[in-house]
Amino acid sequence: MGEQIFALDIGTRSVIGILLHQTDTDYTITDYVVREHKERSMLDGQIHDVVSVATVIQEVKEYLEQKHQITLSKVCVAAAGRALKTKRTTITKDISLQPLISKDDIVMMELSAVQQAQFELSLEERERSLTHYYCVGYSILQYKLDQDIIGSLIDQRGEEAEVEIIATFLPKVVVESLIAALQRADLEMEALTLEPIAAINVLIPTSMRRLNVALIDIGAGTSDIAITDTGTITAYGMVPKAGDEITEAISDQYLLDFNEAERFKKDITANNEAVLTDILGFEQTISIDELSLAIQPAIDRLASAIAEEVIALNAKAPKAVMLVGGGSLTPKLTTHIANKLQLPDNRVAIRGTDAIPSLQFDIEMPEGPTFITPIGIAIAAKQNPIHYISVTVNDRDVRLFDVKQLTIGDCLLAAGIHVDKLYGLPGMAYMIRFNNQSITLPGSYGKPPKIVLNGDIVSADEPIQHGDILHVEKGKDGEEPAITIGELVGELDKFNIHYNHQPYFIQADLIVNNNKVSLDYKICDNDQIQLKKIKTVEDFFLSINQTENIVNDHSFILGINGKTKNILTFTQQLFVNNKLATFTTPLKSGDQLELTESKEPTVHHLLKEIGETIYQTLPITFNGEKVIIRKKMKHVLRNGKEVDLNTELKQNDNIELKPIDNQHFIFQDIFNFVSIDLAEIKPGVEIKRNGHPATFLDPIEANDEITIQ
Repeated sequence: MGEQIFALDIGTRSVIGILLHQTDTDYTITDYVVREHKERSMLDGQIHDVVSVATVIQEVKEYLEQKHQITLSKVCVAAAGRALKTKRTTITKDISLQPLISKDDIVMMELSAVQQAQFELSLEERERSLTHYYCVGYSILQYKLDQDIIGSLIDQRGEEAEVEIIATFLPKVVVESLIAALQRADLEMEALTLEPIAAINVLIPTSMRRLNVALIDIGAGTSDIAITDTGTITAYGMVPKAGDEITEAISDQYLLDFNEAERFKKDITANNEAVLTDILGFEQTISIDELSLAIQPAIDRLASAIAEEVIALNAKAPKAVMLVGGGSLTPKLTTHIANKLQLPDNRVAIRGTDAIPSLQFDIEMPEGPTFITPIGIAIAAKQNPIHYISVTVNDRDVRLFDVKQLTIGDCLLAAGIHVDKLYGLPGMAYMIRFNNQSITLPGSYGKPPKIVLNGDIVSADEPIQHGDILHVEKGKDGEEPAITIGELVGELDKFNIHYNHQPYFIQADLIVNNNKVSLDYKICDNDQIQLKKIKTVEDFFLSINQTENIVNDHSFILGINGKTKNILTFTQQLFVNNKLATFTTPLKSGDQLELTESKEPTVHHLLKEIGETIYQTLPITFNGEKVIIRKKMKHVLRNGKEVDLNTELKQNDNIELKPIDNQHFIFQDIFNFVSIDLAEIKPGVEIKRNGHPATFLDPIEANDEITIQ
């Protein structure tokens, strides 16, 4: 038996563990296990509850260890291939007092360079966001000894050693949550791949990648997309819609909770027919054709989202589409995707494990699409853990993380070339004051750089391939600004606003250095410009001298069962074009503005707002006639005192919905809703429930048949 590989596919709904071993010619599946998450601890493929996910991973690991009497300490996994960042950096080390450089010394220098790249990346990102990135791989660009390029530093002597790397980063939370979950399960990450790469590497070998094919891995939370063309993987993408949307549609359609809907979905997929029991207790047998018709809108939405992303990534419909993952078994999904992409039905197909070449099985395993990704993770993480391509940029070799269709712009960043310095310098700027704010009007832009790829002049978004040769030359400088005030502020149209169904016409004033000017005035250095323009709802009220309408505190605070809630619908509300707005909402000509008065809410309004009811209803049959009986199940307390539905509420009231004990319906509750003289009920009168004798204190349930004879 060859090398044993343990791989995990940590998905939104479940964790799949795979044991396989590798020989010279093929892979053999030894065993597998599937464990579903007990809670919704994954969202759109991202770990949200490390402890819960780790618990499931531990179950998978222990099951395989106990069954095969082995110890599993390392595992292959996949990370979400989103938001990758690359950073190139160089680090130097004084080696004048070090006689010889060992391999360990070089590894430490490389790791120090990765840390420096991570620090530099965090500094660059801090102004935009607080997102931190984690290195998932790096490549050595070159070594130097005393400023001269050298092939290896091992056993070298000199004054200064230098290593230059390019590092690749994922959002820290993606990798660290993955590592944390593995560590809690006593596992070490042996190899890492990216989710979009996993399935495509086992289903579409390199020889087939000249074809324009889209492979879509539809899980529970996300649908990962990878596209091949012209011999390579050209694009990756992700849609945050997948099998859970179908489960939720089934839940809504048939009144099932989520877990029951998921069970029903699996049963009907496997058997083309399944039995369900809804929350009202009704049992139905549904065929797969009936299901696909009932949830057709949800299937159509999923197919539309996938098709739109495929076309966005590929700029057209591909020649064929392969579907994998449990979500691909959604009924009629292949037909819907084919229609959206305008492809024949036979060009969209679900692929199972039988489509993986050179794959053997020691156990019986489902042939469907569910296990493509975990098998792909195991194989891809070993064969292609992290990919780079090499490009020559201005006579220097650069390596890039090949996770998408790379462009010349990616090369310039990876080569450490500052793109802004490639452009010619802008002309001298003008400093002006616009509405009491300092504004810099730059001169004309410098000319763009001259970019030559393999001898041809191209643009910065031109795609590149391994082995390309790129040369970049700086562009010419620009000139001083030549701009009119009309170009600065745009055309001044009259504002036509309808406020509470009354028209208002307003126009901005344009003043330069205390003089009114026209739009063709040519701006000069140090000009003082004033433009009184209506931009927001607040500006509008100020312009019509209705400042009393500008109320910033829109709140109606209530305490509901110990929780504070602000019910905006009880307050004064502002609408722009029938959409809820604030006083900072922008306005444009033709907008419809409406300001409503605040309400005087009652308990009835509150219950309707929060979707609560204090009554429970029960349908029965009484002496052959349908009757709906009702019973109060909750008391409504305002500030500790019971109130009725018509009681008005005040700001900061504390409302408590207190359940009433013994909410079950009993036989005597019927007499509040039917006309019968209890005095006539004497010995000899038959009182029956569903044909059986009953007493006044017997419980009754929905659809019971009650008779009194």
